[in-house]
Amino acid sequence: MILLYLLSGLPSLGMAQDSMELEKSVVLIRGVSQDYDYTLPWKQESMRQGTGTGFIIEGRRILTNAHNVSNSKYVEVKKEGLARKYPARVAYIGHDCDLAIIQPMDPGFYDGTVPLELGGIPRVNTTVSTIGFPVGGEHVSITEGVVSRVQMDAYSHTGADSHLVIQTDAAINPGNSGGPVVQGGKVVGVAFQGLRQADNIGYMIPTTVIRHFLADIEDSTYDGFGSLGFQYFPGLHNNSYQEYLKVPPDEEGIVIVDTLLNSSAEDILRSGDVITAIDAYDVDNDGKVRIDGLRLQMSEVIERKLIGDYVEITFYRDGERHIESVEIRLNRGVLEIARQYDEAPDYVVYAGLVFVPVTRNFLETWGGDWPVSIPFYLRYLFRYSDELNTDRPRQEYVVISEVLPDEVNAYADDFLNLPVADINGIDIWSIADVPRGFVRQQEGYHIIQFMGGDRPLIIDAQKAGERQDDILTQYEVPESIRIKQ
Repeated sequence: MILLYLLSGLPSLGMAQDSMELEKSVVLIRGVSQDYDYTLPWKQESMRQGTGTGFIIEGRRILTNAHNVSNSKYVEVKKEGLARKYPARVAYIGHDCDLAIIQPMDPGFYDGTVPLELGGIPRVNTTVSTIGFPVGGEHVSITEGVVSRVQMDAYSHTGADSHLVIQTDAAINPGNSGGPVVQGGKVVGVAFQGLRQADNIGYMIPTTVIRHFLADIEDSTYDGFGSLGFQYFPGLHNNSYQEYLKVPPDEEGIVIVDTLLNSSAEDILRSGDVITAIDAYDVDNDGKVRIDGLRLQMSEVIERKLIGDYVEITFYRDGERHIESVEIRLNRGVLEIARQYDEAPDYVVYAGLVFVPVTRNFLETWGGDWPVSIPFYLRYLFRYSDELNTDRPRQEYVVISEVLPDEVNAYADDFLNLPVADINGIDIWSIADVPRGFVRQQEGYHIIQFMGGDRPLIIDAQKAGERQDDILTQYEVPESIRIKQ
């Protein structure tokens, strides 16, 4: 009776049919995952098991959250009311939007199932139903809640990406993740995270993000959400500044601070330009546009397009109005601030020195309080890496994450976690440059220089070559170089 009452808000289905349809559409996901060690990258952490929810969509596919199947070793799905468990594989995964498509190995899994249809964005103060398997339960649970907010916000899976979210007071508990949020017989979101500081505040991924993800994978590759690659601030709130920039008094917009090196906007925009419109949407002084009856960040216009698409921006420079088309690209910085999954980390081990790229995953090895626990120079680099980088070829920063003690690297501990500038005169623009640096030597030594310092690390080249295999064997390093090509 409770199930029927909760679903009574679904006008497109009869009450008796509602529970039957949902039982055919919503599935339990069990997974085994294993994370990587980003200090000693050839090692992995202990395996973990977890549960989540998914639901069937058109095309005989199961949609769920990426965090349900990240770093997975094994995935299985189970239908409501049946004992059989079906092994599955991850077909597509988008960590930046926390969505994934999984496919059971046995296509017979879909027999008797009903795909759910996607709807639109629910209005604030309307009721939605969250459906899933909370806390690892074996039966579908349905809770109702009211939509309280629609806004851009951070997605906790990567800790860096922000997209549109819908806030509701429906209870979203562990295990609910990946389940459908339904209104009017259609899916209006995917449950994916809650707010720890408050009771019964949960968030769902809206169908605008879901549709972007599904459109992206139509070519069998997931590219991600793009940007234009610029920074801005709401400077036109200051009338005097608006006059100084020679922007007409009846215009609103945002002021460009800087563009990202190698970004798609680098050759089009410059500091002091004022963007007043993007495509057909006027930009206000807060950097927001009116779209679908909502006032959202201007990035929402970009987020509804795919990598390689173009947007038209209208901007003022020195009092003159310009209109330019800008390509949407990934435009990521040289220090990856988003948490990474599903790929073994790169590393190079030579003379017992473990070289790794500086990534968020590496920085998080300092623990939950890592933003203040990491060394000052890494904290500064993480915060200002894009502003500090003037080297167009640079792809990432590289540090020595660990020293495997040996006579050849005595006294090298003082150089831990310092960004490497060059090795034997070879600039280190990425981890792939490290092996090339050790090919040469300088008067019998390997000389490693570090950024922002004048004290090099000196390694005896002959002894390093002699000791290399013994060090790898002693510390059970399976290979000295692992770099994704």
